[in-house]
Amino acid sequence: MLRSKTVNTIHELSTQGRSIHDIARHLGLARNTVRKYLRGAAVSARRPLRPMKLDPFKDQIRQWVQTDHLLNCATMLQRLRPLGYTGGVSQLKAFVQPPRPAKTGRNPVRRYETKPGEQMQFDWGEFRYDQDGSYHKVFGFTAVLSYSRMRFVLFTKRCDVATLLHCLMAACEYFGGVTQSMLTDRMKSVLLEMDGRTPIWNPTFADFMASLGVAPRVCRAYTPQTKGKVERSVGVIKQSFWPGVCFTDLDDLNSQARAWCEQRNRKVHQTTHERPVDRWAKEGLRPLPSGFAWERWDTEERKVSWDGYLSYDGVLYGVPSQPSVAGSLVQVRAHHGVLHVWAAGQLVASVALRARSGEVVTHPEQFRTVAPANAYRQAHEPLVQRRSKLAPHDD
Repeated sequence: MLRSKTVNTIHELSTQGRSIHDIARHLGLARNTVRKYLRGAAVSARRPLRPMKLDPFKDQIRQWVQTDHLLNCATMLQRLRPLGYTGGVSQLKAFVQPPRPAKTGRNPVRRYETKPGEQMQFDWGEFRYDQDGSYHKVFGFTAVLSYSRMRFVLFTKRCDVATLLHCLMAACEYFGGVTQSMLTDRMKSVLLEMDGRTPIWNPTFADFMASLGVAPRVCRAYTPQTKGKVERSVGVIKQSFWPGVCFTDLDDLNSQARAWCEQRNRKVHQTTHERPVDRWAKEGLRPLPSGFAWERWDTEERKVSWDGYLSYDGVLYGVPSQPSVAGSLVQVRAHHGVLHVWAAGQLVASVALRARSGEVVTHPEQFRTVAPANAYRQAHEPLVQRRSKLAPHDD
């Protein structure tokens, strides 16, 4: 079968009045072939494409797109390299062709840049994952230094005030200091309400900010672009890091997130055209408090049950029977994988944190000095005395 170009030439020569014999001699074809195509024979199929470097990886790419909803080709390319892919990103983009909605016109937004050490932005994101056929969720805390674009990510089971302070402290420790101000949106753990233009801060959050000497800031309602740096970062995490992630527990997930942050912080930023880690050296952050002035913000109150357990992040931790704290309130602090428990200013126990919810961790000294329940009941059981019958008195 002839190509479409040759068939078009045959018809063009025929319209010029050339004979079949003349066309055949001109194109080097048989007269019957020319006659056949002038009568409307089908055009040959396109030449089969040559094998591509991407061919062995197309099933994996389809899985990422269809199952993990990963559409970011740069992230795909990064994951394909260890698998042996040596091609470029162009053929990857041509194969994926993500169905993105058409961009609608909108007014331009003026980019607001800050000076070194001036501002940190933070926000939460909700992330869903599949476990044994059912969906669960974790919360991703993201913080970004506005000048250098240094990024920090920490996944948690909660997003309450105590967890927010824990995440802020972890971010400040990762960045090596604090900025002059912190900007976020109007979450309840930060802002209770607005009295006109005056913010009514969450008392715990306000005390934490005051202790650091940091000015809290909230963006205007319905204007998330005010904190666009962290908004964009949350989107990048959902598009580039989260799709296809496999983890065993929260510690494993945060370990992967930390490695991903380290990698991103060493890549040239598209806006600043510098590496965040290089600009980070110019931030000039203020030092963190030390000792109790810092650690006290990372403590929470928990009540110990009568059988000597306290609950923290879905795990039951046992405490020693001495000193006796069953039924009372204690203070706990999770730091560097260890849960510390205090009662009346005294350190009661230090146990390794467990990441998997539902576990029960019994302390070796939890029941050692506890008497059996029967003995306790006998010791506190009301007693009466029985006397023998008195002999009658002689008259």
